[in-house]
Order: sequence, then C-alpha cells, then structure tokens
Amino acid sequence: MIPENEAERMAAVRRYDVLDTPPDGAFDRITALAAKHFDVPISIVSIVDTDRIWFKSHHGIDVPEIDRDPGLCASAILGDGAWIVEDAQRDPRTMANPLVAGEMGLAFYAGAPLTTADGHNLGTLCVIDQRPRPFSDAQAQTLSDMAAVVMDELELRLAARRVVDQESGLRRQAEEMARALQESLLPRELPRVAGLELAALYLPADAGVVGGDFYDVFGVGDACALVVGDVSGKGARAAAVTALARNTIRTASLSLASPAEMLRTLNRAMFLGRTGPEVDHFCTVLVATVARRDDGALAVTVASGGHPPGLVLRADGSTAEVHGSGPPAGWYEDAAYAERSLALMPGETLVLITDGITEARTPDGMLGGDGLARVLAEARPTSAADAVQAIRRTLSASGVDVRDDAAALVLRPTS
Repeated sequence: MIPENEAERMAAVRRYDVLDTPPDGAFDRITALAAKHFDVPISIVSIVDTDRIWFKSHHGIDVPEIDRDPGLCASAILGDGAWIVEDAQRDPRTMANPLVAGEMGLAFYAGAPLTTADGHNLGTLCVIDQRPRPFSDAQAQTLSDMAAVVMDELELRLAARRVVDQESGLRRQAEEMARALQESLLPRELPRVAGLELAALYLPADAGVVGGDFYDVFGVGDACALVVGDVSGKGARAAAVTALARNTIRTASLSLASPAEMLRTLNRAMFLGRTGPEVDHFCTVLVATVARRDDGALAVTVASGGHPPGLVLRADGSTAEVHGSGPPAGWYEDAAYAERSLALMPGETLVLITDGITEARTPDGMLGGDGLARVLAEARPTSAADAVQAIRRTLSASGVDVRDDAAALVLRPTS
C-alpha cells in the first residue's frame, strides 16, 4: 500500500502545503456536487499523509481524518486511474477492511487520484455508499474529471502562494537596497565635536522606497554645520537630489562659512541642467553653523530654505521656534536667504526636524509644531539622546500614523 516513489510523493504533498488547512468553500462545493451527481451520501477530498488520510473536504461524514492503514484512499493512489469497488463486502481487495467489515459498513467506493503535473498522487476525490452499486466507465471518467478540477484548484493556490512568496522576496530585496542607499545618504555616525552633544533620528515611511529626508553634520573651520533637508519625491530621483544637496552644501562650506551663502550655492546647483521653467525637483533645507563661545554657550547661525522651523527647548521647559526666511532650493533662480543668530546656553536643546514629524497624525489630530513642543517640554530631556527618544516614542505610540519620512537632528552644549 506504499507507492514506490513515496518519498517524492510526500515531497509533493508538502509542496502544496494543504495538510491541516481550514475548511474551504471551493472544495466543499466539489464534494457536494460529486455526492449529488453520483447520488451517494458521502464524498471526500482526501490527502494521503505518511500515517493518516486527512480530509480537506468531507461531505456527509463528520470525520476529519482516519489512519492510513485501513483507508481505501491509500490503495486508490497506487494506480493512474479511478479505483472502483462496486461491492466492498464481496471484493477480495476490501472485504476484510475495518471500514467494510466494521460499524461503518462501507459497501461501495470509487476514488480518482489527485495527480500533480509531475505525476504524483496526493490523495483522491472519492464517493462512498453503504450499499453496493455499479459504476460505469463513463462515471469513472466523470469522477476523474472532477478530481482534475480539485487538482486545478490546488495548482491555482500553489501558484498564488508562489507569487506572494516571490513578491515578498522582491519586497525584501527592495527594502535591503533602499536601506543601503538610504544609509549612504546619511552619516554613518555623528562626529564627535568638542563642546557639543549630538543625536539623530531617521524613520522611513516605507522601508522599500528611498525617501528624500536627510541630515548631516560636518566641520566648518573652527565650528561645525548641521543640515536637515527634505527633497521632493521618492526613489532614485530623490536619492540623486539628496546626494546633490548634501555634497553641494559640504563643498560650499569649504570656502563659505555663512549658512545663507551655502543655501545660495545649493539653489544655483539645483538649476544646473534644467532646460525649461518647470520645477521638476526642489529641496527644503535648514543649515545651522555652531561655534563654541568662551562662556560655554553655543553661537548658532541659522538659514532656512522653506524648511520647518527648528525648536529651542529652554532649561525651564519653555520653547521657542527658530525661523529662517527664503524659498526651497530649486524654486527661484535668484532666491535670497536671510540668517538668524541665537545663543544656546548649557542645559538648552536645539531640535531640527523634517515635516514628517509635525505632520504625523495623532488621535487628537496632526501633531504640529505646538504638539512637538509639548512633547519635548513634558519629556524635559537631559541629553540629546533623551530628546530623540521622546520624539521616537511619540511617533511609535498607538494610534499615531506617520505618513512621511521623519528625520530629526538634536544638539545640546556640554558643560
């Protein structure tokens, strides 16, 4: 009762991954149709496992499986065509079978194998009666045709699962590529700068797509520069513009110490290669230069190109926005940028963000700048890392929907 190719057959059973799956209307309709067509009380779609016969669908009998040993389906999978027993109590193949001689009193069995494209019999579509009956060649062919419909359904589900698995694999590959590309557009680690404490946050809205948000920190003479930006669009095009923005600002800082001059240089670079008046890409960006003062405070100079304002968290818990004036880089070829200067005292925190943070949807509405200020004021961070964690907790809280990439760069003077 064991096929010669049993190992390969069981590999095929596992390939279709049907064992112990929930009841299914498609298979239940087939067994109901078979029972009605052949005028029998019982019809079953069975899968022959190593030690049991499991019923994917069972019409007219409330049994989910039986042992493989007495099961007639184990015999039905040994051949290529339908296996017919018209009078089981007189047939030498079945007269001693417990299902025939026992309480069930099975008298008629006809089973057509569920045959895969590569020739393995997974189980059967069978019809059963408790009285003997003839079964013609035409009926056997109809039963085999119905079994082929069952097999078509199994093949369809296998194909669908393979598509899902393939899409999942492609998605994972895309996420890995996007993550690698995104990481190349961000500093691998923040630099150590005397007198400064730095922390950063980046949360992509979609792990499989390269976003346009970025941040950067680098030296500018005796000072350092902080950059937070948001490029229009997503994907490879956004990645190219992000790389352009970062590299242009870094290059400009070699000869230009002013944030406004860096933004003007970036703005000119955004227009290189354009052939028409259309704005096909642009970048909101905030640049801040930071220098240590003799009294321990930080002298901060800020210029902004259409970017959300920064936020200063004072030692007493109050907050103030840090605004700049000027359009996004890439909007106007003759754009002008103004600067604002401020002093950041020990115990105070400067938070630079992208709009994915303030545009996050909370149960009470959009977070906004005021909501972010409340979050930081209530957190009372004692370090740059504390401030980043407060933002992260807010964005990952239940009921909060972050629909865009979110980045933050936090700075505190050290004592």
